[in-house]
Amino acid sequence: MLIDTHAHLNFSAYKDDLDEVIKRTLENNTWVINVGSQSSTSERAVEIANKYEKGIYATVGLHPTHLFSMEVDESEVEVKFKSRSESWNKKFYKNLAQNKKVIAIGEMGLDYNFIPKNVDFEAAKKKQQEVFRQGLDLADELDLPIIIHNRDVHDDIIPILNEYVKNNKLNRRGVIHCYTGGWEHAKKYLDMGFLIGFTGIVTFQPKKSQIEAQGRIWEVVKNIPMNKFLIETDCPYLTPEPFRGKRNEPLYVRYVAEKIAEIKNTGFEEIAAISTKTAKKFFELQG
Repeated sequence: MLIDTHAHLNFSAYKDDLDEVIKRTLENNTWVINVGSQSSTSERAVEIANKYEKGIYATVGLHPTHLFSMEVDESEVEVKFKSRSESWNKKFYKNLAQNKKVIAIGEMGLDYNFIPKNVDFEAAKKKQQEVFRQGLDLADELDLPIIIHNRDVHDDIIPILNEYVKNNKLNRRGVIHCYTGGWEHAKKYLDMGFLIGFTGIVTFQPKKSQIEAQGRIWEVVKNIPMNKFLIETDCPYLTPEPFRGKRNEPLYVRYVAEKIAEIKNTGFEEIAAISTKTAKKFFELQG
């Protein structure tokens, strides 16, 4: 069994074949956590999860790039979309999170890479941090874990999380989604009780200019304790080898697990079993 702990089947990339994708996913003993990124995709994640007795779950949250209207284009990792500006609405997200299929808040966090040029940079950073804190507050209030989006801003995120932990908040902690940092920062998250999420990026064969960065990710995979990470696809993005260039889907989480097994010099079945056990415990999934 496998659990894709971060998917976006609630996105328009699956509008024509969503039922078929979920059918083959569940038939192959793989569960999915659909992650909300704004109001509409959060509602859609809950709607999809409610159609299934088990195996399909939802989270609700506001991604930092959706605080501004802009086009996001990262062709190298197959991420491209248009965002529209939204404000954090606690009442909306709190009401949505009451649904029994909602198992976390997120994804929320910080991302300074795609702040529009017509927006004051420092003001935008402050706005992102304020909304991130509001998401953390809601996760704490509802006693849910939080899925954290962190685009190379560890020096801003770590102090914020440390503040909450020291004040005995966020008892369910959270996961640092799609981790691409180094071991030094990873240890700080782990020491605070957070988990690390690995995506198809771990399978990428780096170009010459990316060897050092990819090496850092592989070092984290190698060093991290077996019960401190989750596996993700972030589909429809970040499609793992050998399917790069195609639309990603939850079944491809297998290739993430296989690469982790290779790096940690262990078997796929061990990675599958332990990561599944970790996900079930962390998100309190039954079955």
